[in-house]
Amino acid sequence: MAFSTGAGAIDLMIGFPFRDKKAVYEYLMPGIKDKGTDDLAMPAGYMFKDVPEEAGDDVDPVEFTFSEMDKWGIAAGLFGVSENSIEARRRHPGRVFFSIEIDPNDISGAVRKIRDTHAEHGLSAVTTFPAGCVPQVPVSDRRYYPIYQTCIDLDIPIISNAGIPGPRVPAECQHVMHFDQVCYDFPELRIVMRHGAEPWEDLAVKLMLKWPGLHYMPSAFAPKYYPKAIIDYANSRGAQKVMYAGYFPAGLTLERIFTEMPNVPLKDDRWSDFLRENAIRTFKLDNVFSFTEA
Repeated sequence: MAFSTGAGAIDLMIGFPFRDKKAVYEYLMPGIKDKGTDDLAMPAGYMFKDVPEEAGDDVDPVEFTFSEMDKWGIAAGLFGVSENSIEARRRHPGRVFFSIEIDPNDISGAVRKIRDTHAEHGLSAVTTFPAGCVPQVPVSDRRYYPIYQTCIDLDIPIISNAGIPGPRVPAECQHVMHFDQVCYDFPELRIVMRHGAEPWEDLAVKLMLKWPGLHYMPSAFAPKYYPKAIIDYANSRGAQKVMYAGYFPAGLTLERIFTEMPNVPLKDDRWSDFLRENAIRTFKLDNVFSFTEA
C-alpha cells in the first residue's frame, strides 16, 4: 500500500496536551547545568519549532488527543500510564495501550513498579531515558539488568533512548554500542531504540542486522529529518525492524508529522509495516485491541 492518512497507524509515542510543561520536565532539571534551558519551551526546545502549546483549563485533554488521532488516521497509541490514559482507555476501548517509564537507580523499586503496574493495568512496554536519569545509567549498566529480565519474564519490550540526547546532558550513556552487550546478554529481550540514535544511526543498522531482538523507531524526529540510513534499511532488510512513533505533545504536532510523512521515501509495500504491522508484531498487540481501519 502507498502512504495514506487512513492507514490506521499505531503511534508508539503519544500523550495528552500539557497544562504545565515546567512541571512535566522538572525531573530532568537536577541533571542540567545550562541556565539557558530555563528559557526553552521544553529541555530540548532549541531543536524544535512550533512546539505544541499548553492546554487551557477548558480543554479536555483526552478528547483533544483523540480528535487529532481521528483526523490523521491513528488507530491506537502507546500512552504512559496516567489518570488521563486510564480515562482514555475507558472512553476509547481498543485504542489505548500502556507503557511505564522507569529509572533503574532504584533497582528493586523499578522492578516492583513494572510488575505492580502490569498486574493492575496491563503493560505493553517499559520505557527509559538513560541520559535523563540522575545519576545517568548507561544502557549496558548492571542496574538495568534486572529490568531487562523483568521485561523478558512479562514478555514485553523495553524502549530506550539512543544517541545524542536533546536536553543538554552528557550522551555517552546512550551510545548505540551499549546495545550490543545487552543483546548478547539477553537474547530473548525485545529492545526498541527511540529518538534517532544519531550520530550512530549507521551503527544502529549494523546492530539490528546482527541482533534479532533489536528494533528502531524515529520518535521525536519530524519525518523530513528521518535518518537516511534508517529509511534505506527499512526499504531493504529492515522491513520488520523500523516502526512509527511521533512526539506529541512534547515537540511535534500530529499535523506536522502527517503533513510531512508522504514525502518519506519508503517503498509502497513498506508503509503498512512501518505504520502498523511492526508495532503489532513487536509489542504483541494483536490481543490488546481489535484493529479497525481509521
